[in-house]
Amino acid sequence: MDPTRILFVCAGNICRSPLAEGIFRHLATLAGRAGDYSIDSAGTGGWHEGQRPDPRSIAVAMHHGIDISGQRARKIRAQDFHHFHVILGMDHDNLRNLGAIAAPSCEHRIHLFSRFATGGTEDVPDPYYGGRQGFEDVYTQLLAGCSAVLAKLEAERFS
Repeated sequence: MDPTRILFVCAGNICRSPLAEGIFRHLATLAGRAGDYSIDSAGTGGWHEGQRPDPRSIAVAMHHGIDISGQRARKIRAQDFHHFHVILGMDHDNLRNLGAIAAPSCEHRIHLFSRFATGGTEDVPDPYYGGRQGFEDVYTQLLAGCSAVLAKLEAERFS
């Protein structure tokens, strides 16, 4: 069976989506399922292209045993909508931006992270303009959501 390809998306690809990518990869590895998933992240904007994640994201991830320091920000590309099976936007603004640039044939792949994970409608807040605690709060929200996403995808793979 081919790997399920998942793309996590936020605005600049330096705070939330790199954390989600790292958390999901970590959880899949712990579950012995890393080979079943191809995981990446991107931003709807290209302001930080080529840069490492925000130092606060790196620090929070490392505090929890996850190294995201090797990731590099990139802007979403047209081919991503055809390549990835599941594209998860961190907030409603990301979702609107993704919907505006996706081909109609790919819109079914785009989901709000919280809706796909738990059926919720809340945004994963952007911690960029806050302090370390905001990044910890986002980590906690993403950990719960990524755990739910992994469980959901595993159930779909074996149904």
